[in-house]
Order: sequence, then structure tokens, then C-alpha cells
Amino acid sequence: MPELPEVETVRRGLEPHMAGAKLSAIRLHRPNLRYPFPERFAERLDGAEVMRLERRAKYLLFYLDTQAIWVTHLGMTGRFQVNDTPEDLARYYHAVAPDEKHLHFQCLATLPNGEISRIDYYDPRRFGFMLLLKPDELYESKWFKGLGVEPLSDDLNADVLLKMAKGRNVNLKALLMAQGGIAGLGNIYVCEALWRARLSPDHRASDLKPKAAQALVAGIKTVLEEAVASGGSSISDFAAASGELGYFQHRFCVYDRKGRPCPREDGGIIERKVHQGRSSFFCPVCQK
Repeated sequence: MPELPEVETVRRGLEPHMAGAKLSAIRLHRPNLRYPFPERFAERLDGAEVMRLERRAKYLLFYLDTQAIWVTHLGMTGRFQVNDTPEDLARYYHAVAPDEKHLHFQCLATLPNGEISRIDYYDPRRFGFMLLLKPDELYESKWFKGLGVEPLSDDLNADVLLKMAKGRNVNLKALLMAQGGIAGLGNIYVCEALWRARLSPDHRASDLKPKAAQALVAGIKTVLEEAVASGGSSISDFAAASGELGYFQHRFCVYDRKGRPCPREDGGIIERKVHQGRSSFFCPVCQK
């Protein structure tokens, strides 16, 4: 599933083509994704101007001049593609063309300078979804109500993390994966952040000390920033809006590296353990 860096990569890829653009020629190739498309979805998008694009947790938010917010969640395999012609894809060495049978949504985006882009949405497994919400509905909706702080914002610091952890009889992996504490963190980057902070996923949250909290916050922010700079991680289906693959997966230190030596060369061998149904990868020597 695309995590925060992948969704932010998509947002940045779409922004030059869609911020300030008018939408037209809306086409829906099926009635639903995970959920049915909103009522009169194509009609309500047609002619609307995208004032800005934002990201909240793992959601893309297109703020429209119609006082509506077009919300998209990519699910497991959702993918936006800008101008997905062979000529466009040829500009990117790592570009991967999507399969046309999984094309579910299309529109044209016309910028004030007259530049027109075609925006396509593909989703092989159809776990993604699109919504149209009013601004006053957004944070009262079941998808956004209760989301925690954004990890790349100033709202996340060591003091905030210590307050989240205080009295919590759960391990750090569970604490970080809970979207009500820190929004948008997923399995890959939690594993990587814990390794950078030298903390075991089994470390009890209530035992977290100030120095360790500082290291963990630094690890979270650094790994996310580096992943965004790398275009995210392409493990199965993810590609940016340009069609280009991310390459942060080549910089994983522990995730999916079971049986390999720890990059710190401390004699540790990366182990895998299951927490809450998700794989955790860690070094038993340097992560305590």
C-alpha cells in the first residue's frame, strides 16, 4: 500500500499540471472503486477549478472552487498518470506504462496558460476510492476524524511523542502504526525509523525516555524526507504521476532484509517478526 512518501510524491507530480487548472471531459469507466463514485461525480467535477492540492496522512485533497474537496485514497494499487502516452513515458528511464484494462477515471486539466494535461487513474485491485466532501464535512467524516499529527510538520516533536507513549501498554511498533497518534506512517517507514533510532519494535511505549523519543522523532522525519526525495518506494505497483518508479527501496536498511547483516556492521543479522499481523524487520543487536 502506498505510504505517506508515495502519496506525497504523487501530489507533487500532479501539482504542476492541476493546481489552477479547470477540469473537463470527465470519464468514469466503471461505477465504483472500493465504493461507488459520488453521486453525479463527473457532472460535479466538470468545469471546476482546482485551487490547490494537499495531502493529509495518505489522502490526496483537491480543493475545488465549487466549495467541494475531491478526496482520493490510492488504496493498495491506485495510481494517477499524467499524459500516459508512449512519447511521455519515454522521457523517464524507469517509467512503467499502466495496463489499460485497469483505467477507471479520466479527465483533462487545462491551466491558465492553455496547457492541457490528461489525468488518468488506474487501480488493478480497486481498493482506492474517491469522495466529494464539503470543507465542513472533511474532518468530521469517518476517514479524517481522529487522525493524528502530521509527522513532517512541527506538530510532531519529542514532547508530543512522549505524551502519546505515556502509560501505554503497547510496543512502539503498535504506537507508531496507530493513525490516531501520528497520521500517515506505514509499516515500511516505521521499521526504518525504529532502526535509525536504535529502538526495538518490541520496546514498550510507556518505557520511552526523552533521549530515545528525540532519536525516534528524528528517525521518522529523516526517513520520510529521504523517501520523498527518492520518489517513494516501488515495491509492487507504485509509480509516480510521471510513470517513473521510486527508488527508496534500494536504501532500505532493515525492511524486507531478513537474514542479511545489519548495515551498522555490528554483527547483527536482520530478523523478521509479526506485530499486529504486519511484518517487522529489525536488528536484534543494535535495536533495544
